Amino acid sequence: MSPHDHEHMQHATQGTATAEHAGHSDHGAQMDHAGHAGGHMHHVMMFRRLFWIMLVLAVPVVALDPMFAHLLGYHVPTSGPVSWIPPVLGTVLYVWGGRPFLTGAVSEIRSRRPGMMLLIALAITVAFVASWAATLGLLASDLAFWWELALLVVIMLLGHWIEMRSLAQTSSALDSLAALLPDEAERVTDSGTETVTPADLATGDVVIVRPGSTVPADGEIVDGSAHLDESMITGESRPVERSTGDRVVAGTVATDSGLRVRITATGQDTALAGIRKLVADAQSSSSRTQLLADRAAAWLFWFALAAAIVTAVVWLALGRPDTALERVITVLVIACPHALGLAIPLVVSIATGRAASAGVLITDRQALEGMRTIDTVLLDKTGTLTEGAPAVTGIAAAPGRGGAEDDVLALAAAAESDSEHPLAQAVARAARERGLEVPASAAFTSEPATGVAATVDGRRIAVGGPRLLEDHGLTPLEAASAWDGEGATVLHVLDGDEILGALRVADAVRPESRQAIDELHERGIEVAMVTGDAQTVADAVARELGIDRVYAQVRPEDKADRVAELQHEGRRVAMVGDGVNDAPALARADVGIAIGAGTDVAIASAGIVLAGSDPRTIVSVIDLSSAAWRKMLQNLGWAAGYNVVAVPLAAGVLAPIGFVMPMSVGALLMSASTVVVALNAQLLRRIDLRPQDRERT
Repeated sequence: MSPHDHEHMQHATQGTATAEHAGHSDHGAQMDHAGHAGGHMHHVMMFRRLFWIMLVLAVPVVALDPMFAHLLGYHVPTSGPVSWIPPVLGTVLYVWGGRPFLTGAVSEIRSRRPGMMLLIALAITVAFVASWAATLGLLASDLAFWWELALLVVIMLLGHWIEMRSLAQTSSALDSLAALLPDEAERVTDSGTETVTPADLATGDVVIVRPGSTVPADGEIVDGSAHLDESMITGESRPVERSTGDRVVAGTVATDSGLRVRITATGQDTALAGIRKLVADAQSSSSRTQLLADRAAAWLFWFALAAAIVTAVVWLALGRPDTALERVITVLVIACPHALGLAIPLVVSIATGRAASAGVLITDRQALEGMRTIDTVLLDKTGTLTEGAPAVTGIAAAPGRGGAEDDVLALAAAAESDSEHPLAQAVARAARERGLEVPASAAFTSEPATGVAATVDGRRIAVGGPRLLEDHGLTPLEAASAWDGEGATVLHVLDGDEILGALRVADAVRPESRQAIDELHERGIEVAMVTGDAQTVADAVARELGIDRVYAQVRPEDKADRVAELQHEGRRVAMVGDGVNDAPALARADVGIAIGAGTDVAIASAGIVLAGSDPRTIVSVIDLSSAAWRKMLQNLGWAAGYNVVAVPLAAGVLAPIGFVMPMSVGALLMSASTVVVALNAQLLRRIDLRPQDRERT
């Protein structure tokens, strides 16, 4: 069904069930409207109800048709009250069961965009008029197509029911996102707490999130720490530790501890609402393949109309007016472009919905299509390949002192315990991650550009950079000199005037980055890195990860030039960045991917937004793009090929050798082609997009 046919179907269903949605101008608007499951689910129920009612009415119409009775070897009266049952019920079938198609046809005529609805309406109207003419004796009695009309209406309704079920399922990711919000929230008041709905929350409110409960709105933790399950937002299955000062997102679950959260965004301002809007917008955006399918569906109308005219002329010229009428109806029936119109929208809708459930937000369908042709991925270093925050990446104990690395780190963490500096926090975090027992400290002092000092177990422990060593007349450890050459920050740990050891502090490489780059290489994709850091720092990261090309000391505004440079080499470039300083490069690339966006998912310059921060998801997007493209081609090939073969058969080209396709068989084949396309698209749901669930190859 082409996009404008959805508009006409919307108008048609308004006439069938009152007080329903207003008609939309295109398929995208309807998909957006149906994001909360109302639009498509209503159509599913309507077509299901109509199908079963019309099926019940069709049974006596078929059973009492003389031709059908002759085929099965029993007799029905050709006169009397019983003979009027098929015309009466056939009229009900045409008027009631055919109403969605008739109303849709009127809309297509008014919009001057003939398509599927007009084809269906022509087929059932010609059959209806001819049948009444034959019943009233104006045409030969064998031109009464009541049973064919009944089957045609029933089969058309069945095809639309199946189609609407498939389209409704594509909104399941959006529905599951909406279902993430709890029904109630526990708001803190002056007198204690009160239970409210998430809709009643306002910015600045403080809520209690108990263990196992869901965060009701975006906010900042003001008390407590917990591991949060953010899988439905980011696609990452492992719970993430969040503590005071960290931001949390609506729909995430506190798995082990309680929290107090100050609300910073509610309703449509939350990340969850932003994600739902991005997915709905993606499902409504057009693509080159979709436009091709739309044009093909429009061409098919004229092809079918021309075929019907030629069929009528040829059979009339042969002196067979009865056959001419039957063949024309069959041509119109079998040429209905259900499968062709459904081929692309269903694939892309399933793909975008499937991606959303894994934290991959496709904001532009062309970006989804384009990922399969990418041969170069350009990654920003900070925040994409690395954590974007300082971390202890190396520890060296001074030789000859007999100390262990853990002892050096524990003493450094004790001395830094009262400092708020990012380097101090990195040291403290490293000690916590190793499970070290950090001794108490006292008499803390801090001197800018030099370091900190504190008394730990009666010893004066100092931690600092090169100036600290100069003040004590000391030379760096040999290992520390090598680190300095790599561009890392080096902190020495002193006990009085003696060096205990040194710490290497750098922007830590994400543990998933190496696997992501390996998998890109396996797919024949070159990996480049762009960063504003010094060449030595960039080269160190590139060596560690196996990156092919490095652009270092690049200002944010010049990153787009690096993208253009690669494109001038004839490369198809996907730029991956954090969506802040990388916006020009994201927009310049063939596909822009914002990674690690967290709550800032609405980045206009990126065609794809990764709600999580796992770079392996880039590989998942490439795999999804390739799989979706294959499904599009398969569906287009099947739908177009089916019509090319079936329409001539319906016209009767094989009549000279004794084969004439019955109209009912034509209707069955038309619906079967729709079912094949729908089932083939559903196979996309089998793709596993969660990186942590994929085995390395």
